[in-house]
Amino acid sequence: MTTTLAPSVEPWSPAEFEARLREVGRLRYHDQHPFNLRMHAGDLEPDEVRSWITNRFHYQRHIPVKDALIIAKLDSPRLRRMWLRRVEDHDGRSEGEGGIERWLRLGEAAGVDRRTLCSGESVVPGVRLAVEGYVNFCRLRSPLEAVAASLTELTAPDLMRLRIEAFERHYSWIQPEGLAYFRARVDQGRRDSAEALELVLEWARTRTDQESALAALSFKCDVLWTLLDAVQCAGQTGPGRNGRDGARERM
Repeated sequence: MTTTLAPSVEPWSPAEFEARLREVGRLRYHDQHPFNLRMHAGDLEPDEVRSWITNRFHYQRHIPVKDALIIAKLDSPRLRRMWLRRVEDHDGRSEGEGGIERWLRLGEAAGVDRRTLCSGESVVPGVRLAVEGYVNFCRLRSPLEAVAASLTELTAPDLMRLRIEAFERHYSWIQPEGLAYFRARVDQGRRDSAEALELVLEWARTRTDQESALAALSFKCDVLWTLLDAVQCAGQTGPGRNGRDGARERM
């Protein structure tokens, strides 16, 4: 008896594959999360903004960690140098520079001191789990999947411009110099996403690879969405740390 193998599924064309990647961002990126919509409409109370800054910092400080893990997977000096710039963008080349420093200044401009941000003591459990999941994804998955997950940067520049406008219009109590992080990420995000997209389009030659890249990008969108879910839920729970004190009061 002769066994007939099913024909392999043809890969999408580069143009169609790129369109599908961009569609994931359009449909699943966290710019449409209710918390972000409230932020950009000016509906957040100062404590909600500070909670977001504090919890989001836990994600920000792990960006160079996940990028270092990606660098370890890259097989050429050219690619490692290219990705190393992302680490430098966040860590800086010396003290007082980089995206992490700019986020600390955002916190200070909003009334959150550095000790609180750096201690991580106010980070809610859901944010910790989401960030740990993303770091482990970059540690354990293929270079294609790890790089594809970064393609949320395709949508990030537009979000940064919207955020700058919203903060200037609705949250004038935040000192203007605190918005430097968002301003820097407009151009950095555009550059980073272009480089990552080129790699993903080059590496994903089969339909299986392409679907893996789409799944990785969807996962990253879920990470960002879950982070905001956790921040929003903590704000609804009450004043207790991480919601736990409030929960005990209701028992």
